[in-house]
Amino acid sequence: MRENTNHWKAKKINSTEQRLGGLCPLSPKEVGLFLHALGYPSSTLIYIAGGDVYGGSSRLHELESRFPNLLSKDTVATAKELEAFSDHDSQKAALDFIVSVESDVFIPSFSGNMARAVEGHRRFLGHHKTITPDRKGLFELFDKMERGELEEGSLLSSLIKQMHENRHGGPRKRGGAPPGVKGRNRFRFEESFYENPYPECICRSKKNGPMATSKVHI
Repeated sequence: MRENTNHWKAKKINSTEQRLGGLCPLSPKEVGLFLHALGYPSSTLIYIAGGDVYGGSSRLHELESRFPNLLSKDTVATAKELEAFSDHDSQKAALDFIVSVESDVFIPSFSGNMARAVEGHRRFLGHHKTITPDRKGLFELFDKMERGELEEGSLLSSLIKQMHENRHGGPRKRGGAPPGVKGRNRFRFEESFYENPYPECICRSKKNGPMATSKVHI
């Protein structure tokens, strides 16, 4: 059935083009560079949500060398506490979702469905700080570092901070499709409602601007 459906067929993917287009996740090393450039200290507690680490768990030390306080549900909860979730992957994902929603800052290394849902929920709860990495821009900077054209330091930090000045989860209306795009094609370009429920599900006050309709905790 998959082979007979055009948009389900396996496609040849150019990994270089995908990365340059910002369509690949940040690696643990790149996450470490990113957080350090934003000014987060090495003592920062980092909870790793989700499944497999991009690049493999063996590459996690590249992040751990900068930020040793790495946590996950497997280290926060006891084996007995996790036993009830052993055969329920969706429930284990829900644990990560709850921690991500309640965290001080949420930074997705990739904009998958869970990351979008977490971002939208945090917006609904009052636009809690959510830093969405500009992966395309970051990869350009990281590639310059690989070529020796840019070094880690104040310049890199300044460029990354400037790049993410308006990517902290602040109030903004959900993005729509470009002019002229109609029908089902609109869904390819429209920002997901679950990622940004404003303005439909977030009230606007004259004094404070966009505000959540209520505080909901899972």
